[in-house]
Amino acid sequence: MGTVLDDAASAEFHAFFERHYAELSRLAHLLTGESDAADDLAADALLALWHRWDRVRAADQPVAYARGVVANLARTRIRSTVRERRRIALFWSQREEQTENPDIAGIVDVQDALRRLPFRKRACVVLRHAFDLSEKDTALALGITVGTVKSQTSKGMAELQRLLGSAGVPRKVHVAMARGGENAGRNR
Repeated sequence: MGTVLDDAASAEFHAFFERHYAELSRLAHLLTGESDAADDLAADALLALWHRWDRVRAADQPVAYARGVVANLARTRIRSTVRERRRIALFWSQREEQTENPDIAGIVDVQDALRRLPFRKRACVVLRHAFDLSEKDTALALGITVGTVKSQTSKGMAELQRLLGSAGVPRKVHVAMARGGENAGRNR
């Protein structure tokens, strides 16, 4: 039988879950590029938050803390996937197919280019350009300094520009991530 505090904490967590689950799933999708895993990563992150809910709810920025948990779980998943694919020699096969729809091709190109970035650069670019987070909020979510966010975002965008060969990369990244990740979290 729960106490009043347990019931209040449960209700508070439920409200947090309802407010932020879709956003966390979208973040997981954009960081990993795997729509199938996005819901699972968001759910795993929220489960971890529930186990530490007393600390999370007392935090100044519980959403930033949640984003950090998702980013760490995504990083772990990516590392695991890379190791697995290396073992079975199926590491990120290159697809030659191009679609006729330029919007779809643009999304695919940006997502492929994002996958080529190291995790920290990718996370900074995604949080800054897809989620329109400030440098400070991005730093909080990733547990790094604002200066690191600035340098990693700048280097990540320069690398994307090199990979995509276009001066309009920030707009392309923002549009592609908004369109490519908008259905993450709605799969179930």
